[in-house]
Amino acid sequence: MDRMTRWITAPEDAYRLWQETEAVGADRRPFSARSRVQHTAMFDRFLRHLRTKDVTVATFGAADVESFFADVDTRCAPGTTTRLRYGKMLDRLCRHLVEEGIRTRNPVTAMATFERWPEDEPVPLFLDVDADTRLQEWVQPVAGDDDRASRNRAIVALLLGTGMTAAELRQTLCEHLVVDGARPHIEVPKRGPRESRRVSLPPFAIAPLSAWKEAVTSTSGGESLLFPAPGSASLVNDVLLGAVVRESLEAIGFRAPDMSPRVLRNTYARRQLLDGRSNVDVSRLLGLASQRTVVRLRATIEQSTSTQSVELT
Repeated sequence: MDRMTRWITAPEDAYRLWQETEAVGADRRPFSARSRVQHTAMFDRFLRHLRTKDVTVATFGAADVESFFADVDTRCAPGTTTRLRYGKMLDRLCRHLVEEGIRTRNPVTAMATFERWPEDEPVPLFLDVDADTRLQEWVQPVAGDDDRASRNRAIVALLLGTGMTAAELRQTLCEHLVVDGARPHIEVPKRGPRESRRVSLPPFAIAPLSAWKEAVTSTSGGESLLFPAPGSASLVNDVLLGAVVRESLEAIGFRAPDMSPRVLRNTYARRQLLDGRSNVDVSRLLGLASQRTVVRLRATIEQSTSTQSVELT
């Protein structure tokens, strides 16, 4: 079962898996075991409310959230932070669902109650230009690479070179990857509300992806998964992808609270902005209907430029 299907058919399981493998707080650190238990209980309560409205995590709107808060308010003493804590949990959830292409927008931050919130939204993590260059060099094939090393370089090259999500990479077929001809690219199929798109491959990604595609198609076919799970034809799991990315970042000396594929996606998007692309163009390349992620990344560039200007004066 892929992640999108799990969020619709088994949302409790999808939420717990997300909390255990990817979700982080404002400081970019994973939540404690106690916090994960609390968040799961809060999500379960919200989910029960959605089921009474006959909507899912992909389809609920601001009215469903408001009716949920109305119910919460009747059960909480005045002056407590319960509403705010639920609001933060739901905003974090919706941002993740938008990023995964399961939703097109976040109904929580559009509500008047939270129009100036969250102030503690974490600054997106990314590789600076030097670290980006080092990782581009790391993905290049090396004589003596075994299948595991070749696969890992190709995984990182695809994430860093296209801004695909881990979920999209997991379901990529060999036939989606075009490494020869005048315009090497990857075809990203439509997933939920996220439209299909074609993303050009940068020069640094061609060699590692060519080497891996040749290896995997020699034992399978064009309709097979580009990155199958080791020893099987099933989808590679998120734990393995996370480990591959973490090992590559450690290899170039990068350390951060978040060492997940999200860092490579942010790096790709920021690279496009530095190259002069507009917010609309970069959001489209990422498959996002909202520009919120790109706006936050552009702010890191503007802040860096402002700091440099102050230092020069």
